Amino acid sequence: MESEIIRTDRFSVRYCSLNTLIIGSGAASLNAAVSLHSMGVEDIMIVTAELGGGTSNNAGSDKQTYYKLSLAGGESDSVREMAQDLFDGKCMHGDISLCEAQGSVQAFIKLVGLGVPFPRDKYGSFAGYKTDNDPRARATSAGPYTSGMIVKALAGEVHKRNIKVLDNHQVVELLTSGDGSRIIGAIAIDTMKLDPFDSFVVFNTVNIILGTGGPGEMYEDSVYPLSQTGSPGMAYRAGAAGQNLTESQFGIASMKFRWNLSGSYQQVIPRYFSTDSSGKDEREFLNDHFEDYRDLTRAIFLKGYQWPFDPLRIADSGSSLIDLLIWQEKVQKGRMVFIDYRKNLTWEEKETFDRGELDPAARDYLESSASLQETPLERLLSINRPAYELYRDHGIDLASEPLEIGICAQHNNGGLKANIWWESDLKHLFPVGEVNGSHGVARPGGSALNSGQAGSFRAAEFISRRYNSKPPDRDEFMVSAGNGIKQVFDTALKWLGSPDNKSGNQILSEMRHRMSYAAGIIRDRQNINEASEEAASLFKSAGSRFGASSTRELAACFRISDLCLTHFIYLEAIRHYIEEGGRSRGSYIVTGGVKSPLKGPAGNYYETELCRYDRDVESSIQEARFVNGKVSFTSTAVREVPEQNLWFEKVWKEYLEDNYIGDRDNSTNY
Repeated sequence: MESEIIRTDRFSVRYCSLNTLIIGSGAASLNAAVSLHSMGVEDIMIVTAELGGGTSNNAGSDKQTYYKLSLAGGESDSVREMAQDLFDGKCMHGDISLCEAQGSVQAFIKLVGLGVPFPRDKYGSFAGYKTDNDPRARATSAGPYTSGMIVKALAGEVHKRNIKVLDNHQVVELLTSGDGSRIIGAIAIDTMKLDPFDSFVVFNTVNIILGTGGPGEMYEDSVYPLSQTGSPGMAYRAGAAGQNLTESQFGIASMKFRWNLSGSYQQVIPRYFSTDSSGKDEREFLNDHFEDYRDLTRAIFLKGYQWPFDPLRIADSGSSLIDLLIWQEKVQKGRMVFIDYRKNLTWEEKETFDRGELDPAARDYLESSASLQETPLERLLSINRPAYELYRDHGIDLASEPLEIGICAQHNNGGLKANIWWESDLKHLFPVGEVNGSHGVARPGGSALNSGQAGSFRAAEFISRRYNSKPPDRDEFMVSAGNGIKQVFDTALKWLGSPDNKSGNQILSEMRHRMSYAAGIIRDRQNINEASEEAASLFKSAGSRFGASSTRELAACFRISDLCLTHFIYLEAIRHYIEEGGRSRGSYIVTGGVKSPLKGPAGNYYETELCRYDRDVESSIQEARFVNGKVSFTSTAVREVPEQNLWFEKVWKEYLEDNYIGDRDNSTNY
C-alpha cells in the first residue's frame, strides 16, 4: 500500500493506493479480509466508521441462528436440497442459492476452527433445530450472541495476520471510472480529525468490498443496533443496481433495549398486555381475538419458530395475528404494548397456565425441555438462562419488570444486485453481507449469516484469481477520479460554509417516521404514493438544509444525505411494486384496491389479496437503478437452480486450468 499527503486549495488530503479496500467491520467484511489474505492478496485494508459497531457484533436473539447444511444424525440432506429450499423462498436466483448451500459447510467449519463454540455432542455431531421457513433442522446456534462470537473470532484472525484497519473513518463516496462502468476508489472522512479541512482520505483501488450492512437508521421502529447506520446510498449514486428492495423482515422486539423476541422468549408463553400512554388501563388485548386458550397459547408459542411477520400466518388464529394486533394497539390506538414474564396470561378473568389445554406442540416442546414450571420466567430460566441474563446485563430484570415491545424492522432481504461471485453490475464492487440483496422474500432464519460468510469467501476467491493487480499510478487515477473528488469537496465546502443550517436530526427523524408509518408491515397504496413524493422532495431539498462546523458534523451530513437517497429509492421500489399489481407477501400487507378478506374470530383485520406469484411483478426480481435523479425499474426473470455436471475428471480439469471461475471480465457470471 502506498500513502502520501496531497494538498489542494482548501483541503489537505491523505492519499492511499492499494488493491482491495474492504468497507465495514462486520462478519462478512472481516471474513473477506481473512480470506483474501489467506489467498495471498495482502495489499488490502479495512476501513470502518466504528470498529465493532455493526449489526453482526451487536445483534442477536434468544439463541441467534446460523443456517447451514445438516451435519448430524440420520436425516438426509444435500446441497441440492438446501439450494432448492433457499430458492423456494421466492425471488432468489437459483445459482446464488446453490453457491450459498455449497459454501455453507466450508464457511461453518472454518468458524468452528477459529473457535466459535457451536455446540456438539461427544461424537462431534453438530445438532440442529428448525428455524423459520426451514423444512429441516439445519439451524444451529452458539447462543444469543452468535454473530458477535463470529466477529470476535474473525477479528482475532485479522489481528494475527496484521491486516491494516482504519477505524473511525466514514466512507462517504465511491469513485467510478470515466464511463461509469467500474469502481476505482473511494473517499472517507477521518472523524477523529479536529479540522474538517484535514479530514479527507482518498483511496485509489482495484476493488472495493462493501460490507456496510443494512440501512439500520431508516426505520423509527427498529431492532438494528443504534450504531448500525448502513450506507448503500453511495453505491446507488455510483450506478450500482439494487434488487428486491421491497423485501424486509419485521417482527416483535423490545424497545428500551433493541433485541429480537423470538425463540425461547415466545416458547415459554409470556403474557401480553397494553396500556394507555400514561401506563394505565392495562388490558390483555390478545384475548379478544382468539376463540380459546389453546389457540392463543399456540399462536404465542409458534412466534418462537415463526418470528417474522407473515401475512400467510394471520388467518385461522395464526402466529402473525399477534404482530398485527400489536401494530394496531400501538399505531392505530396509540397505546403501549408489553410482554410480561412475571405472570401467566389471564383467560376468562383468571391467571392460568393450563398444561392440559396447551397446544400439543407447545406442551411436547416444554416437556421435552423439562420446562413446564409455573411462570413464564421460571420456564425461561429453565430452557434458556442466557436469554434472561442478556437483558439483566443491559439493566433490565425480567423478574421485576415487563418489556415494552413493538413491531420493528430487523433485516433487509433486498439490497445491491450481484452475481455468483458477489460482484455488482458495477464492476470491481463486491457487496457482501446484508447490503447484498440475495436473500429473496422468505429466507430461513440464520441464512443471512451463512450468506455473508459464503459470499465474502467467493468474492475474495474471484479477486485473488482475476483482479489481483496493482492500482494505476496516482496521476492516472486523479484524471479518472478528479470530477468525483471535486464534487465531494464542493459539497463539503457548501456545508462547512453554512454552519447554522443544522437540520440533520430533524431530517433523520422525518425519514424514520415516514418509513415506519408507510413502509412497515402495513403498506397502503395512498400512503406509499404520498410518502414517495415526500421522499423525492426531501432528497432534492435536503442538501440546502445541511450545515457543519466540525468534522463529525460534516460526516453526519454525508451520512444523512446518503440515507435521504436510500429511503427515496426504497419507497419508490415499494410504490412501483404496488402500482404494477404486487400483493401482500413476505413481511407486509398491501392495502387499497381490490382485495379478499383475511378473517379471524373477531372479524376482518385487513382486507387484502395474497401474493400468488402468478404476476410478472411478483414472480420476477425487481431491479432498481438511480439515474439522473430518478429511479428506474426493470423486471428480471428468476434463474433456476442450475443442473450440474459433476463428473470428477471434468471438474478436476477445469479447476487445474483455472476455468471454473469463468470469464476474465466476469461478464458471463450472471
